Amino acid sequence: MKIRELAVAGAYRITPEVHHDERGTFVAPYTREAFTAATGRALPLGQSHHSVSRQGTVRGLHFADVPPGQAKLVCVTSGEILDVVVDLRTGSPTFGHWDSLRLNAVDYEAVYLEEGLGHAFVALRDDTVTAYLNSTEYNPAVEREIDPFDPALGLPWPDGLDFLVSARDRAAPSLAEAERTGLLPSYEACLALRERR
Repeated sequence: MKIRELAVAGAYRITPEVHHDERGTFVAPYTREAFTAATGRALPLGQSHHSVSRQGTVRGLHFADVPPGQAKLVCVTSGEILDVVVDLRTGSPTFGHWDSLRLNAVDYEAVYLEEGLGHAFVALRDDTVTAYLNSTEYNPAVEREIDPFDPALGLPWPDGLDFLVSARDRAAPSLAEAERTGLLPSYEACLALRERR
């Protein structure tokens, strides 16, 4: 397993070994020992869930208040997504920066995001299944969103897709609006939370 940090501090690309034989494929996108050695922390499991998306479905840009925060590990078990991570932590050296990668059910790479980072993706194929391991349970009272089409972010959504976006995400504020209204987590609060875990 290879784990390397993305251009956004606190986000990691995980490349697991994929084992093939006459029965099919076996892969483990998360192992505690390798993950902890690479990131300096273990991933506590608060909730596991998955989504099934039509081609062009955009989910995100989502994050949780810090505290409590929510770290997540995301992988694809069927289909393909363009996955995007955005640093939403005010005061962070990479605030407002993003990185992206394609996740699919061929090489089974995964992405890990620490608390305070925003997450979004677009499904590149019908019936794409995205699986999540979250450090905390879903809590709608602390869930937040940023407009995934905020021109100031300039996220790399591919051309030629008819985007399907929830009403919640369409109504989300821009990054500048969220910063101005105090909606975003601070880098200091995220570091303090990481030290406690």
